[in-house]
Amino acid sequence: MKPYLLRLLFLLLVSGSMLPATSFAIGARAVAQRVETEESFAAAEAAYRGGNLSLALSRFRSFVLRHHDSILAADAYTYLGRIFLRQNRYADALLYLERVVKTEQSAEVRLLIGYSLIMSGENEPGLALLQPLANQAFSPADRQYLLEAMALAHKRLGENLRALYFYHQALQGAKDRETLLQTVHQILEKQADTSLLTEAAFMFSSGPIGQDARLQLARKALIKRDQQQALRQLQQILSSEISFPWRNEAAQLMDRFSQGGWLQRDAIGVLLPMSGRYETFGTLVKRGIELALQLHNSNKSPLRVIYRDTEGTPDKARKAAATLANEERVMAILGPLTGSAAIAAAASAQQNETPLLALSQRATIPNVGPYIFRNSLTARLQARALARYAILQQGLHSFGVLFPDNRLGREMTELFSEEVLKLGGLVIDEQSYPEDANDFRAQILHLMGKSAERKKEDYRSKSEEELLDDLFVPDQPEYPATTFDALFLPDYADRIGLIAPQLAFYGMENLPLLGINGWNSPDLLRLAGRYVEGAVFVDGFFLDSPYPFVKEFIDLYVETYGEEPSILEAQAFDSANILFSLLDKPGITDRTQLRNALANLQNYPGVTGATSFDFTGEADKVLFQLQIKEGRILQIN
Repeated sequence: MKPYLLRLLFLLLVSGSMLPATSFAIGARAVAQRVETEESFAAAEAAYRGGNLSLALSRFRSFVLRHHDSILAADAYTYLGRIFLRQNRYADALLYLERVVKTEQSAEVRLLIGYSLIMSGENEPGLALLQPLANQAFSPADRQYLLEAMALAHKRLGENLRALYFYHQALQGAKDRETLLQTVHQILEKQADTSLLTEAAFMFSSGPIGQDARLQLARKALIKRDQQQALRQLQQILSSEISFPWRNEAAQLMDRFSQGGWLQRDAIGVLLPMSGRYETFGTLVKRGIELALQLHNSNKSPLRVIYRDTEGTPDKARKAAATLANEERVMAILGPLTGSAAIAAAASAQQNETPLLALSQRATIPNVGPYIFRNSLTARLQARALARYAILQQGLHSFGVLFPDNRLGREMTELFSEEVLKLGGLVIDEQSYPEDANDFRAQILHLMGKSAERKKEDYRSKSEEELLDDLFVPDQPEYPATTFDALFLPDYADRIGLIAPQLAFYGMENLPLLGINGWNSPDLLRLAGRYVEGAVFVDGFFLDSPYPFVKEFIDLYVETYGEEPSILEAQAFDSANILFSLLDKPGITDRTQLRNALANLQNYPGVTGATSFDFTGEADKVLFQLQIKEGRILQIN
């Protein structure tokens, strides 16, 4: 017979010998209910301890519904809270944990509530509950809850030294040390100044956090060219037996101080999307680089190119840039191609003082630091080239702009206005249209100073004599001339094919038109024809350029790959050749010298135009000026 049935029988016998029959029945029912309550709770608890959380959840929920007034209800709510915590369902955990009456909440319950609050983003209320519990005894698992929650809350509140203190303690019992160490590494690498790093290196010298802090101190010392301080920190890391994930990085930095040199002076690193959604573009860029390498190594001391795949993602690009800088020890890095990947790689390259020549059009890349350069056809380069052509070469001073209401149109309009203003000109009228528009009448008439509303002349108010006189009035233009010298149209060839004929139809056929590289397409001539005759636009590469070195590049590319190159291959070819030509110079033996040489580069004769770098590291190029003449696109500079 089961123990609880024996207990029930004993209670019934005792109660029966002492009470009347009615009281005996009531007592029996109460005892049976208590036993059933205990047995129900025990079954739910057994499921939880056995790891069957789904069954435990069902049984505890059933228990609190049927026995909400039981003395075991608080324990049931606690178990329910734990189940939801293990499932990372913090709001559900709080729903049950907070049902425990505050006056009856144990330290365990307060800990679980505080943990849930912090994991839900409520840092200050969570800390208020956990801080008084910091010195109390808990199970190892609950202790870990407390330490990791307090560390996270202090980190979110910007109290980084306190956060590191709790992470240091949490590491001792952590099951996932790698994740905690990665979080600590981000604090030390990105959010800690020299003062905090020095404190962390001292306070946590017995563990991996102290080692990581020393590594970051060594990095900062190298950036400041304080080699003695860097060497001192690296020696302490490498003489210690404490392991941490970035120990190899410390060893690689230490190599810089070894005799015989550290850098591979014949190596360039390249970051490209060689897989993923941008793989096609990465392949084209690689072709341009390989062609440059082939030409260079055919008659000069051979150089090497080390490729790393970014997959087009920032994280891959950042890690690959660090690998190229510290493990492969390249002199410089070429790429990446996509914006977010380029920003991440640039930050890593700047930290490692490695020159990086990006191929992305992302506007803010050169602002990352003095080791970062960019060689790409940007919107500003085009706006600047058009403004210089129109004002300095053609003597035009006032401009209208008809632009699509999208990112490209707005950016090009703003940049063109800025560049025109710098040269003493002025954009006096701007009109936008929806990017999918095909009727531009209203915008054109506004540019001409006319209302877009159609007006009907009331001939009934005129006499017969007046009507006859009108027949002998010389024909006059229906609309007045525009008040500006030229019209800028920053859109692609297919849309220009719709706009240009309408400009002529409404009386703007003799106005000079200016365009961007999106015009450089056979579609422009097919769709716009004579309506763009005389128009001028710019581009960073032109297949029909009369320049001999451009023709040689195109012929070699066609011979090698069986098709004509695009601007991607051309920019890659130029960028690789810029780096190769500088590495050929005997006076360039380290990264700083190479960086200085890039900064001082003037009018490198590339197939994408003569290239220099301004003080920010941005390419300043002589773009191709292209004009429509007799139904052909011709280079005019």
